Amino acid sequence: MALSACSGTDEKKSSDAMSSKSSDFKACLVSDAGGWDDKSFNESAFDGLKEAEKEFGVAVNTAESKSDSDFGPNTQTMIDDGCSLIIGVGFLLAPGIKKAAEENTDLHFGLVDAAFADDKGNPVELPNGRALLFNTQEAAYLAGYVAAGATKTGTVATFGGIQIPSVTIFMDGFVDGVKAYNEAKGTDIKVLGWDKETQNGSFTNSFDDQALGKSQAQQFIEQGADIIMPVAGPVGLGAAAAAKEAGNVMIVGVDSDWYVSSPDYKDIVLTSVMKGIGESVKAAIKEAMGGDFTSKPYVGTIENKGVSLAPFHDFDSKLSDELKTEVKDLEAKIASGELKVESPAAN
Repeated sequence: MALSACSGTDEKKSSDAMSSKSSDFKACLVSDAGGWDDKSFNESAFDGLKEAEKEFGVAVNTAESKSDSDFGPNTQTMIDDGCSLIIGVGFLLAPGIKKAAEENTDLHFGLVDAAFADDKGNPVELPNGRALLFNTQEAAYLAGYVAAGATKTGTVATFGGIQIPSVTIFMDGFVDGVKAYNEAKGTDIKVLGWDKETQNGSFTNSFDDQALGKSQAQQFIEQGADIIMPVAGPVGLGAAAAAKEAGNVMIVGVDSDWYVSSPDYKDIVLTSVMKGIGESVKAAIKEAMGGDFTSKPYVGTIENKGVSLAPFHDFDSKLSDELKTEVKDLEAKIASGELKVESPAAN
């Protein structure tokens, strides 16, 4: 009993210390242009912030960007508001967050989906800046393998919003997963939209215009694709609309589990390539408010569950047990390091 009482006292002290630290700590987010309800990475980051607010008792604030021109002013607004930790959500915020970190060395900054780099693209380490990165190619590899095993037409496809590393890393993994299936089964499943070797493919050059996503998906469908993975934020919902209209096309979601986050399309979601963005944001906040901020990048992997493949939901009973077992085996091999999934954009 004495041990139990001591344990309870320790827990109370820890809780009191956390409460004390949270009272003068403010965690803030600046969104990419998709906004907080993008059903993708912005929303995932926002959810992580709200969980941190609830669990840790920290003050929070957010600035929602409607276009690239909002990044700088929104970051400055968070600085002026007295934020202790400011996290930019997305690769496109990298230059502005880096500049703000260099000019405000008394504050901490985080960056989702991008490493800090100089004007020539060379990695740089900022003592008050932390990158929150994801080796998404690992989970995308599994999605590509599943897609190759599930296609009825022998053609699958992927496209991106803008050609940046946090987008092409999905596409690299997806292509390699299809390739692995072909090598294992002696098949010739084709992938439209991305050539990993040349790093050339299809992009809408937008994360916002869903009409572009719908148009791109329709082109793929006309070429015989019956499974499409759009890596384009809200633009991907346009692809989902095209797939649903076609009636015989499935979608692979990205960032979050689209079966849950985009219920209007859940009946066509084969699976999703998920990134634990919310958990990474929450972890960064917890460490910073506890005085344990580090500039060492967080890297989400299959091994640490920072990236993962979503359940097959309504399609689970339609996939063969053999295919599902093979995917689990591949997942275990990636987690153990026996199988390396490479991408020029990997961390």
